Amino acid sequence: MLSISATDQWRTSHPGAIIGLLELSGAGGSRSSPELDARKRETESRLRERYQGFTRKDFLALPILSAYDRYYNRFDKTYHVQLQLESIVLKGKNLPDVSPLVDANFMAEAETFLLSAGHDAAKLVEPVVMDISHEGESMTQMNGTPKIIRTGDMIMRDAEGLACSILYGQDNRSHISLDTSHVLYVAYAPPGVPAQAVEAHLRRIEDNVRLFSKSAVLEQLRLLTTESG
Repeated sequence: MLSISATDQWRTSHPGAIIGLLELSGAGGSRSSPELDARKRETESRLRERYQGFTRKDFLALPILSAYDRYYNRFDKTYHVQLQLESIVLKGKNLPDVSPLVDANFMAEAETFLLSAGHDAAKLVEPVVMDISHEGESMTQMNGTPKIIRTGDMIMRDAEGLACSILYGQDNRSHISLDTSHVLYVAYAPPGVPAQAVEAHLRRIEDNVRLFSKSAVLEQLRLLTTESG
């Protein structure tokens, strides 16, 4: 089990924020999953039925999307999960097909609106720390592009550098690959997102993973809050 902590700077800079951690081992072994694909189609149909006729304004009135919108607006950004939801509901697009471990997360994001990243735990080097970005820090994004990170964003770093940023996504070093079997999902919840919603999101990811990896071992499922020591 990975040792993961949070800095005092994260707690003081983002009061009321929550980080959710879900770590599963023995979760690989599948490059496709008919069960997961069937759940994707069910999820898409359910979302289109539930939010039929919604406009962007209607979506942003939903409490969780509103909380993320406030966070992203601080940095003049638009919440990308909101855009993905709109593409499914309003444009008839399907959930992506990347790999089962990645898709299990995308499905949960579409249903709960919470932002989470999936990492290959074997590629993370302890200590793993939830923190904020500092002026001049950079990371190499998944597409290989170096990126200067906006100061004050919620981020995750390990001994080798930044591994994830809310605003700019994951690095190109620790992301999930087809060979991943030990996975860490990290949910980033800004102030205004209830703790029970974060836990429910992680449980949904785990349930999706168990569709194609029933013997996966739960290493940890816990929340880091700004009130905890």
